[in-house]
Amino acid sequence: MSDALQFLVRNGYAVLFLWVGAEQLGLPLPAVPLLLAAGALAGAGKLSLGAILGAAVVASLLSDTVWYEIGRRKGVRVLNFLCRVSLEPDSCVRRTEDVFMRHGAKSLLVAKFLPGLNTAAPPLAGIFRMPLSHFLFFDGLGALLWAGTFVFLGFIFSNQLERVAQYALPLGTWLVAILLGALAAYVAWKYAQRQRFLRQLRIARITPDELKGLMDAGREVLVVDMRSDVEYEVEPEMIPGAVHLAAAELDEAGGAIPRDRDIILYCS
Repeated sequence: MSDALQFLVRNGYAVLFLWVGAEQLGLPLPAVPLLLAAGALAGAGKLSLGAILGAAVVASLLSDTVWYEIGRRKGVRVLNFLCRVSLEPDSCVRRTEDVFMRHGAKSLLVAKFLPGLNTAAPPLAGIFRMPLSHFLFFDGLGALLWAGTFVFLGFIFSNQLERVAQYALPLGTWLVAILLGALAAYVAWKYAQRQRFLRQLRIARITPDELKGLMDAGREVLVVDMRSDVEYEVEPEMIPGAVHLAAAELDEAGGAIPRDRDIILYCS
C-alpha cells in the first residue's frame, strides 16, 4: 500500500472532516473527489461507512451553522460580501436568492448540489430568521443526501476507483501539481472575467452624491431599484421616487420605462 493511501486510511476521518468543513465555509477545495475516495476505501473494508457519513455531515452542519449565524446577525450585508468575492460576477448570488425565495427551507435539501446556492443558502436562512431547529433539520438532511450520494458511488465502484488510484498514485507530486495548476487556472480565468465585468460597470457609474445633486437640481431622472426580492423584503427602504423592478422583470417592463430622461439603476 502506498504512503499516500496509508495516510488516508490512518487519518481518513479527520482529513474528510477538515476538508468538507473548509469547502462548506467557501474555500475552493472540491470535496467530491475525497468523498468518492472515502467511499471506495469503505468498499474495500478499510474505513467505516457510517463514520465517513458522520464526519462529512457534522463538518457540513458546523460550517453551515456559522454561515447561518452570520446571515442572522449581519443581514443583507453578508450577501454583498458574497457578491464581492464571487467568481461568477454576472449572476453573483441572484440565482441562489431566486431559488431560496421559491422553495424556502426545502432548497437546503439540494443546495449542496448547486454551485452558488451551496454557500449562499445558509446565510439566506439566517437572514430570513428561519428557526434554527428547521435549519438544522433540512440542512442536515441535505448534507446527508449530498455526502451519501458520492460516498455510495465510491462504495459501489470501489474496484474501478482503486484501479484508477493505482495508475494515479505513482505520479506523486506531479499529480498534485497538475491538480493545483488546473485549480489555479480556473480561479485566474474567473477572476479575469470578474475584473472585465467591473471595468464595464465603471464606464457608466454615478455616485450617490452625484445622484442627489441631480435630484436637488430638479433634473428629471428615473431611479430603478433593481435589488432582488430577498434584499427588498429584508430592507424595504428605497430612494425617494424610485421604482422597484427586479432584474428578471426588466425585459418585460422595458417598454414602459420612459426614454426621455436619464435612467439610474441601482442594486446592492
